[in-house]
Amino acid sequence: MIADIIAGEGERSSGDGVFVNGRFCKNPKDVEIEDLVYKGFNIPGDTNNTQGAEATLVDINKFPALNTLGVSMARIDFGPFGLNTIHLHPRSSEIFAVLEGTLYAGVVTTDYKLYDTVLRKGDMIVFPQGLIHFQFNLGKTNAFAIASFGSQNPGRINVVDGLFGTRPRILDDVLTKAFQVDKIVIQELLSHFSSQNSSINTIGRSILQLFAQTTNDCAN
Repeated sequence: MIADIIAGEGERSSGDGVFVNGRFCKNPKDVEIEDLVYKGFNIPGDTNNTQGAEATLVDINKFPALNTLGVSMARIDFGPFGLNTIHLHPRSSEIFAVLEGTLYAGVVTTDYKLYDTVLRKGDMIVFPQGLIHFQFNLGKTNAFAIASFGSQNPGRINVVDGLFGTRPRILDDVLTKAFQVDKIVIQELLSHFSSQNSSINTIGRSILQLFAQTTNDCAN
């Protein structure tokens, strides 16, 4: 941080600076230009994954100088027909600009209305805070975009991972009822997340098992 900071409510002083939002801010007298510079934003993300895309977010966790500034950025790299999977940002709106390629993008409102469009090089779209959205590369070549956020820590929740990639897993009974399918379908979907959910706590559970666990906890 460049400006002088006076420690007050929510701030904690140290000999070399202060803590704001739980993050350390250097004494302005000790700030150097290197503290204000982030390098490596030009490096493409690895799109060799199941979605064929990679979003690289530069937020306060990667760039401490963003603390209290209310901004962050991401680069999104797409392989051919790559998908920046369906997700939302709980703490920030987003402005998304296409620099290379042609993308299909959409956003879903709170009344479940889909607004979708095709974006080409030079086009931008806004995704309001907390709304589900996505981008899909329509081309056979790589695509590239940059996103800006009105928060130093916008967060990201992938919708599919939030349902099938939790630790421990959501009860099968909840998922089968929510999707109106049988457990075989749910097990098939869950199998795609088995590698990241290898903990014993992720073993499929049922309502009966949950009741049994609760009873044992009460008995103890």
